[in-house]
Amino acid sequence: MGFWNDREKFDTKRAYRWIAIINRIEPYAIKSVSKPSFSISETSHRFLNHTYYYPGRVEWNTVDVVLVDPLSPDGTKTILHLIEQAGYDPNIGVNTKLKTMSKSSAVNALANFKIKQLDASGASVEVWDLVHPWIKDVKFSDLSYDSDDLMNINLTIRFDWAEVWTKNDPWPLLNGTVPGNANFPSSKSQLGP
Repeated sequence: MGFWNDREKFDTKRAYRWIAIINRIEPYAIKSVSKPSFSISETSHRFLNHTYYYPGRVEWNTVDVVLVDPLSPDGTKTILHLIEQAGYDPNIGVNTKLKTMSKSSAVNALANFKIKQLDASGASVEVWDLVHPWIKDVKFSDLSYDSDDLMNINLTIRFDWAEVWTKNDPWPLLNGTVPGNANFPSSKSQLGP
């Protein structure tokens, strides 16, 4: 029986029911965010007229975030301060301490990145937690006399992997059993909403 025949399970996840939590960025300023995704590499083995494929490593893709650039608090200045906290200092001089970005400072600047999908009552039904996130790319909106659009800031976030918690059980496995843990990776006992 499909979900549309069951009043208890009729609702689905919706693209507009979400909130993102990113260090020092007001949630209302986050206009859109892509959910984590990954690719699995492959390697092949050739034998006579056949090619056999084997799965390789999992590589998580970047996440794209679009922010509205408010006047107060200033979105541009907030992002530039996050980059500065990551270790970037354009003030190079003879008597200045030279420093560069490091992974630990870049991750600590962003600190926290969660994507929460919500149900109609506002309760979390899926929570993604990006592990070791840092800002990889920043692009500020172009200016044009032909447009009255809001100014945006486009971010690309790199991370090592993602963990997810869901409210409900997954689809049953082929043998009919349902995994007892709603988390990924399954070894995590609680990510929680």
